[in-house]
Amino acid sequence: LESFHGRQLRLSPHVLGHSKAHVGRVVAELVRAAKAQGLQPGPLALSLRGDFVRIGSAYEQHKVRSPDCFDILVPLRLPPHLEPQPRSADGSRPCGAFFCGLRARAGWPRRYRPFAEGFCVELQGRSHLSSGLVLRWFQGHLQRCLGAVRYRLQERCRVSLSACPGRPPTLHILPCSDYVCCHISMAVRLIPAIPLGDALYLTALPPASPQTPPTPEARWGLNASRQEQRLLSWLKEQAPASSCHLKCLQILKGLRDLRGQGLEEPFCSQWGQVLSSYVLKTALFSLLLQGPLEAWDERFLVERLEDLVLYLRDCLRKQVLMHFFLGNPNLPEAVALPRFLKEAAPVNLLAAFDGPTLDLVAFQLINTWIQAPHVIRMYSNPRYLRPAPAP
Repeated sequence: LESFHGRQLRLSPHVLGHSKAHVGRVVAELVRAAKAQGLQPGPLALSLRGDFVRIGSAYEQHKVRSPDCFDILVPLRLPPHLEPQPRSADGSRPCGAFFCGLRARAGWPRRYRPFAEGFCVELQGRSHLSSGLVLRWFQGHLQRCLGAVRYRLQERCRVSLSACPGRPPTLHILPCSDYVCCHISMAVRLIPAIPLGDALYLTALPPASPQTPPTPEARWGLNASRQEQRLLSWLKEQAPASSCHLKCLQILKGLRDLRGQGLEEPFCSQWGQVLSSYVLKTALFSLLLQGPLEAWDERFLVERLEDLVLYLRDCLRKQVLMHFFLGNPNLPEAVALPRFLKEAAPVNLLAAFDGPTLDLVAFQLINTWIQAPHVIRMYSNPRYLRPAPAP
């Protein structure tokens, strides 16, 4: 496991640092240009707030393999009087996620008619902000502003933007550098985000499946990445300096990816969806707070990794893994949570999957752990490695 982590999973801090620096500079230029060339801020406009928020594994020290994919939240500025309205999932979309609408107050559409006609849909007689229409505007706006950025950065790197209907646009960056390590092509997913305050954001939900055509839906998903980063910082302070909790997460993600190489469809896709990186991270959070953090010293790597596998296996068998922040009364007091999260209804992250699928994933997970040396030797062979999916 140590060799697997060191040779195939661990990223070079030097290369990751260069990559993050390139991403930060290019995204800052693009956001600045998009804010300057966008609609003038005002009560009838949709515009960029002017900043961006780095999220995801690359900024939480548990990214694996190549430092080529990044996630960035781009906060938007909206007219006032759009109120968040938590909603439960209905039959048109699988449960297992937090849904929220942004509802306009009574009489609001008449006062802000241009904005309402461009970005809102009617739902039960009230105007709601459409995630699909906002995403479409965001993609087009960034595409229009890319020219100025491309010209200013042409000596430093080449940039392009690709968009998939219903999903956030991806900024592709190819640095022009004399250093070999900096020639890595990077893909940055730019996610438009609605600020709720207290470092909470709403983001557009992806289509239920690749075949589902995007629609101007009025439902948004909750993004608590900043709270996750605060919790990880607190854990780093409380745990031993040689804590292996992030290494455990990296190794488990690596074993999941290798095992997926030998699975056939449709189970291969189900395997990756059930054991998503977010599910693995949530399981780690839950397990970390169950016992003394001193037990996560580097010396106990194999024991703690086995504990994490067994904990996940039990969650899959029970078909329950609760969202770590929504309605969780057992969080440490040092990690202050916004009231919106404290009062939200709990969400079961596994509710979208049926029992037989979860049982099969649980069996395959234990089998992967028992055969970990064989899985590493077998599927690390280059002929088994599939191209990495687009972010």
